[in-house]
Amino acid sequence: MNALFEPLTLRDVTVENRIWMPPMCQYSAAPEGPATGAPHDWHLAHYAARATGGTGLIIVEATAVSPEGRISPYDLGLWNDTQTEAFRRITRFLAEQGTVPGIQLSHSGRKASTDRPWKGGAPVGPDAHGWQPVAPSPLPFDQGHPVPTELSVEDIRAVVGRFADSARRALAAGFEVVEIHGAHGYLINEFLSPHSNHRTDAFGGSYENRTRFALEVVDAVREVWPDDKPVFFRISATDWLDQGGWTADDTVRFAADLQAHGVDLLDVSTGGNATGVRIPTAPGYQVPFAARVKSETSLPVAAVGLVTGAEQAEKILANGEADAVLLGRELLRNPSFARLAARERGTQVRVPDQYHRSV
Repeated sequence: MNALFEPLTLRDVTVENRIWMPPMCQYSAAPEGPATGAPHDWHLAHYAARATGGTGLIIVEATAVSPEGRISPYDLGLWNDTQTEAFRRITRFLAEQGTVPGIQLSHSGRKASTDRPWKGGAPVGPDAHGWQPVAPSPLPFDQGHPVPTELSVEDIRAVVGRFADSARRALAAGFEVVEIHGAHGYLINEFLSPHSNHRTDAFGGSYENRTRFALEVVDAVREVWPDDKPVFFRISATDWLDQGGWTADDTVRFAADLQAHGVDLLDVSTGGNATGVRIPTAPGYQVPFAARVKSETSLPVAAVGLVTGAEQAEKILANGEADAVLLGRELLRNPSFARLAARERGTQVRVPDQYHRSV
């Protein structure tokens, strides 16, 4: 069986295989100046290598819908024409290689304004290109993090509009798939979870209120995104808290809501919204959360989390636990994973003419 190399069609977009690259921040954009947040040579080389390696879909790293939505001053953004134009070079190359270009749109909320991970990832202030983070409630992410400014209802509506504007730009830049980042403790995840959302208005309290912002973002993006192109949503299926957090039960319920609002695939991750939790990491440790959504709803899902080998990935698909697999660290280590996996499984993926001697 070669489920890994069966095409998958969502709306009118067909991905030629089920080996996909998830968003992974490179923290390499300019922090200031006219090219702030715009991709450059590093990003082109990074994504191009995985495309020539046979990856079916590449979802470009978390791309902020506004300057204050960046995780770090070095994140990509999609809020101006310079950024839109710079992305075209990447989408054009990916499409020429047969890879579907996707992008994740994000707002990092209270986890914003931090340094690059290899510099420690601590919060940074104005002297290091930083800014004041915002959130659903004035609750810092962790010790040493600033108290974020609570968003007003007017502010929330503005952020929803920012997602729609960035989706329009993503289409103009040549992307075929747009993913809304609702995971890992960033702004949408902060609204979803009672751990981080202590509001008492229409955007807090009940499940319906806590999911309101996310669904308004989905509606705004779906309204400007073409009907023939898919919208994904990335979720943290659990906060890994014993109580007071977002749960797997919530995720299953929310998956049906997302599908009703026009989401075509749920990209299932976990964690990132609470500190000091124990996460039982092991190969494929997040796959059961994707499998549960797939078994209890009709929404297609993608699995992620320490998926490192072709046989492991094949079993996930063959067992009906997911419709696609997202390989993060493995694709950082091995840009040609898809091509080598195809050889291992006795099949082939496309190979650039320039690389014909590698077949």
